[in-house]
Amino acid sequence: MHLSASSLSGNKVVNCQDEDLGKIEDLMINTTKGDVDYAVLSFGGVLGIGDKLFAIPMSAVRIDTDNECCVVDIDKERLKDAPGFDKDDWPNTADPKWQSHVNNFYRA
Repeated sequence: MHLSASSLSGNKVVNCQDEDLGKIEDLMINTTKGDVDYAVLSFGGVLGIGDKLFAIPMSAVRIDTDNECCVVDIDKERLKDAPGFDKDDWPNTADPKWQSHVNNFYRA
């Protein structure tokens, strides 16, 4: 199955307990391999203000086409401790240390 990036953008993200974790803000594409490496999740805040962003490895994201949402197997409280960033200060996602840290956190 193939989906357009725009069809995922804005999709609700839930965990396996069906708790709302936020929404997909963007997708990070590895331009060398042509793969989508990370889904960028927006979590927290009120009306988009104060949201924290998280790059979640796509291998840790399941697309639920029936319910038009994405599922990540992570406890909501644990997500609060995930490596995140501000919308105006994105990390260097090409940095191997950053990639390793994020992938290890999500066990991806």
